Amino acid sequence: MARRRTADSGTEPGTRAGVLAAGTRTAVLEGVAGWVPGEPVGNDRLPADWDVDDAWVRRRTGIGSRHRAGEGVATGDLAYEAAARLLARAPAAGGVDAVVLATATPDHLCPGTAPALAARLGLGTVPALDLAAVCSGFVYGLAVCHGLVTSGLYGRVLLVGADVYSTWLDPADRSAGVVFGDGAGAALVAAGRSGDPGELLAFDLGSDGTGYELITVPGGGARARASGKPPGPGDEFFRMQGGTVYQHAVERMTGSCRTLLDRVGWDPAEVDRFVPHQANARILRAVADRVGIAPQRCVTHLERVGNTGAASIPLALADAADGGLLRAGDRVLLTAFGGGLTWGSAALRWPGTPQTISTETTEGTQHVAPR
Repeated sequence: MARRRTADSGTEPGTRAGVLAAGTRTAVLEGVAGWVPGEPVGNDRLPADWDVDDAWVRRRTGIGSRHRAGEGVATGDLAYEAAARLLARAPAAGGVDAVVLATATPDHLCPGTAPALAARLGLGTVPALDLAAVCSGFVYGLAVCHGLVTSGLYGRVLLVGADVYSTWLDPADRSAGVVFGDGAGAALVAAGRSGDPGELLAFDLGSDGTGYELITVPGGGARARASGKPPGPGDEFFRMQGGTVYQHAVERMTGSCRTLLDRVGWDPAEVDRFVPHQANARILRAVADRVGIAPQRCVTHLERVGNTGAASIPLALADAADGGLLRAGDRVLLTAFGGGLTWGSAALRWPGTPQTISTETTEGTQHVAPR
C-alpha cells in the first residue's frame, strides 16, 4: 500500500507567458502533491545489528518511521506517481511546457531521468532536465522554474523533487540508515501577474565547494573512473560527516533565511509557515530558533517519512495543505541545505487550499483538495 498526497491551489491557471505585458510577468505556485512508497518502516523494524531502539532514534533525529521504495522501484517511478497525481488535479486550461526533476539519485548516471519522466507522463517532446543540488534541489528547482517562466520562455513548468536514498545506503551505516527515506513531491509553476495568489516572491541561493566531500558517494562517477584505481570497499555507498554537516546546515540555512527576509521585507514574526528541509528535528529546531520563528509556525513532516532529500519540502507542503495548515495568502518561507555544499531559501504567498476530504482507494488513502 502506498500513500498519496495531493493539494490543489484552487486558483485559475497562470496566464500564458507569451501574452503577458513586459514588466508584469511573474511566476506562481499552482499546486503541490506528494507520494511515498510502500508501508512505513517504523523504528522497531530497523536492523537488529544497528543496536537502536525507538527512543534512541527519536531522541537523535525526531524520526519515527520512513518509507523504502523496494526492489525494482527507482526514482523515476516515484517521480511519476507524484507528478501524475498533481497533473490529474491541475487546472484544465494550459499544458506543461517543460519538466525539471531535482534528484541526487537518478535512475542512471546517463541519461538524465527527466526526459523519461516527461514521456511517461505523456507530455510529448517538451524540454526536460535533471537538476543536481542534493537536498537543496527543490528550492533550486523553484528558482530555475521561476526563471524559465518570468523570462517568457515557458508558460508552465512541472517541478518534481524525488529521491530513493535506500538504493545507496550502506547496510552497516546506521547513522544514515535511521534518517533517510524515499519519496517524491511535485509542483506546478506557472506564469502570472504580480500580486497573483501563489506568487514566488524571492530567492536566496548559495554554495561552498570547499565542503564538497562532506556529503558524497565516492564511487561511480567520472572522478573515480579517471583515477585508474579499482573502487574501494564501500565506495558505492552514501557517506556523510554528520557532525560537521550539522554545523554547516544550521549556519547556512539561518543566514539564507535572514538574507531573504530582509529582501522581501518580512519580520520573522510575520512568517505564517516556515518549511525547512526535513533533515532532522534538531536542525529544524536550531534554525527556527536562530531565525526567530516560533515552533508552532514550523511545518514538520519528518516524524513519519524521514529525510527524503529533494522531496522533503514538497512532501511537507502537501501534507500541511492537506491538514489545513496553509491558508490563502499565508507568507511561506522555505529553506534547504544539501551536498555540494548547497543551500537556498524561497519566499512565497500560499495560493490557498480548500478544506480537504479523504477518499478510500484500493491502494490506500488519497487526500484531495476539492475544487
